Amino acid sequence: MSFELELSRGWIGADLAAEFPDLALLQVSMEARPGKTPPPVKERLREMSNRFTGGKAVQVRQQAVPWAYRVFFRQIGIDPDERRTPVEAAALERMRAGAFQSTNLLDDALLIAIVETGVPVLAFDRDRVQGEVGLRVAQAGEQAPYPLRGGEIVTADEAGPLSVLFGEPNPDRGVTPATERMLLAAVQVKGVPDVSVEEALWTVTETLGAGA
Repeated sequence: MSFELELSRGWIGADLAAEFPDLALLQVSMEARPGKTPPPVKERLREMSNRFTGGKAVQVRQQAVPWAYRVFFRQIGIDPDERRTPVEAAALERMRAGAFQSTNLLDDALLIAIVETGVPVLAFDRDRVQGEVGLRVAQAGEQAPYPLRGGEIVTADEAGPLSVLFGEPNPDRGVTPATERMLLAAVQVKGVPDVSVEEALWTVTETLGAGA
C-alpha cells in the first residue's frame, strides 16, 4: 500500500458481539463522486478477466477468505449454495458474461476489490448517514429497503438500517449522482485477516481516486 487509510471500527450490537466475537465493521470516509469508468480502470478489469479463468472460478470457494464468508453465511442461516457469497456471485457472473463487465466507476471499484481480496465492500453516501455506523439485528417492520421480518443482520446508523448485511443499500442512503462524499465499509468475519479487509478498502479508494 502506498498510503495509510484512516480506518475506524463500527459498533456491533451486544447480541451480535456475544454470538460472533470476531465480527467487525471497518470503514473509511472519502471525498469521491460516482461517474464513468476511466480507461485505466477498464483496462484493469480486462486484465483481471484474463487472469480469472474457469478453473480459478471453480476454486474460489476453497480459498481461505471466501471460505470464511461461506462459513459465516451458514452460521446466520443462509445457504451459500442458494444465495451466493459476494465473491462467488462475482465469479459466476464472470463465467456467464465471459468477462468482468464495466458498469460505472463505483461498481467497478467494488468489483475489483471483491475479486482481488475476497472481501465485499459496501458504499453509502456519507452525507446521508446519521452518526456512527455499525451492525445490529433488525426489528420487525424496519425497512432495508424492503420491510424486514426481524432478526436479519443489518448495517445501521442512528436513524435506522442502511442495508441488509451484504445487500444493496437503501435508496435514500446509497450513492447517487449527487454524492460528493462516500462511506466505504467492509464486514470482517472469523477467519478473515485484518490485512485482507484493509486491502479491500484501499483498493476501492485507490480505484475511485483514479476517476478524480
